[in-house]
Amino acid sequence: MTAYALTDSWTMTRRELARWARQPVTVVVNLAFPVMLLLMFGYLIGGGRGVRGDYVDYLVPGMLALTMAFGLEGTMIAVTRDLERGVVDRFRSLPMADGAVLVGRSAADMLQSAAGLVVLTAVGYALGWRAHGGPGAFLGAMGLLLLLRFAMLWVGIFLALVAGKPELVQAVQILVWPVGFLSNAFAAPDSMPGWLGTAVQWNPLSQTATAVRDLLGGPGGEPGHAWAAVGWPLVLLAVFFPLAVGRFARLSR
Repeated sequence: MTAYALTDSWTMTRRELARWARQPVTVVVNLAFPVMLLLMFGYLIGGGRGVRGDYVDYLVPGMLALTMAFGLEGTMIAVTRDLERGVVDRFRSLPMADGAVLVGRSAADMLQSAAGLVVLTAVGYALGWRAHGGPGAFLGAMGLLLLLRFAMLWVGIFLALVAGKPELVQAVQILVWPVGFLSNAFAAPDSMPGWLGTAVQWNPLSQTATAVRDLLGGPGGEPGHAWAAVGWPLVLLAVFFPLAVGRFARLSR
């Protein structure tokens, strides 16, 4: 990406950050939702079928991975709303790089996702969870989580552009829920029926959760999953990033 495109993308990122300042409730809700899930599964539904070891140590990395797949609708709605209201037409009348609107919006989302990881990690520490892998392993785990978020974000943007209207985004977002819960975030695949456990193990979210558990020294971690935790998001990005940028360019002409 050229310096010109980076400057335009940063301008769009600052636009989204200014929108957050005007709508702080949305930001707070997005940060609070994964905390609510963590507390609910940790205290109300806790137990974790097939989990060997402390369930909180298993649950927190799973929740960190699950959070990277949720909360995409904010970005999806913002992109479709800009198209519907003609905001993008005004941007295109300016000397702006193609795709800067999408890159800027995704950059703002990644900042919020990083803040969400900080909040959820702090709550996990309050519940008694501890990371045992050292600073390097901890940073590596956070990097895998944000890579998954970045890939899921571009899948969401493309699906939103296919939906075309903000009111249809909610229906598209529902598709994320089966992907999120059909994972090893809350329970071990060994405790599930054979076919279901196999599907869960192949889920990219499960691969990231397993790699994060391994890096952070928690139960359910298995060495060697870091390659899959990197490979799956890169495959998703290779497919959906160009699809999203291309469709956005066609819709905004």
